[in-house]
Amino acid sequence: MTAKEQNDFFYVCSLIEYVARITKNRRRVVVEKLGEKGIRKQLHDAEVNHFLTFEQVGDEIIEWYQIPEGNFDTITNCKYTIPGFMDIGRLYAIMIEDCAKEGKEVEELMKIFTSFISDEISEFRTGLYYVNPDYLEKSYQERYLLE
Repeated sequence: MTAKEQNDFFYVCSLIEYVARITKNRRRVVVEKLGEKGIRKQLHDAEVNHFLTFEQVGDEIIEWYQIPEGNFDTITNCKYTIPGFMDIGRLYAIMIEDCAKEGKEVEELMKIFTSFISDEISEFRTGLYYVNPDYLEKSYQERYLLE
């Protein structure tokens, strides 16, 4: 993966996390609404969209892909500071780069965001986000949280 592609995946993963947070949806809902075609479009547009605010691009995605308001709110009742949406976007981008076969990065993005690990990462009260990314990747690959 080139540096530009890494940056584009980081941006799109951060955008998915941002949209999921403001619409109170599981990350899988956003990814499923975008679909593979929408994700590829966001990756294509990422270089230009970097110059826009996440709020503007997020609003456009919500409207265009008709992303509904959900009830998956893991932020409101957190007692502690939660990681920023870009911090989580970086984690997803690292996982995609480490887990994807060459040329299959979009498919891997969709698999990761729609797997159990995405909900686990989003449960900020557990602090799972702070563990070693290798642990998250291995758990994702095994399909359960390793001990």
